Amino acid sequence: MGPFRLFTTILDPAEATAVDLATAYAQRWEIESVFDELKTHQRGPKTVLRSKSPELVQQEIWGHLCCHFAIRTLMLAAAHDAAVDPDRVSFVAALRITRRSLSQARGFPPSGL
Repeated sequence: MGPFRLFTTILDPAEATAVDLATAYAQRWEIESVFDELKTHQRGPKTVLRSKSPELVQQEIWGHLCCHFAIRTLMLAAAHDAAVDPDRVSFVAALRITRRSLSQARGFPPSGL
């Protein structure tokens, strides 16, 4: 890879070093990836929130966040077991595996309720 250029309004090198800025830029893209996982892959690109009241919208959002956290937790455990960097594990693949295993699960939700 060649050199990279990052444009910023920070003019004082004591305020932030080039390494600090490069690290912050990389972190920014990690959060953008999480937004993509939630909005595009997990929820679906054309899916809108179904709830009609503010309380239910909040509940639905929390449900999506809890689901995302659960999948990310499974990914972390799988990466740990395989001794690989968790950033190298595919969210889309983990989501597909999770959906496949849940669709094959029997007795969920419990039929006695």
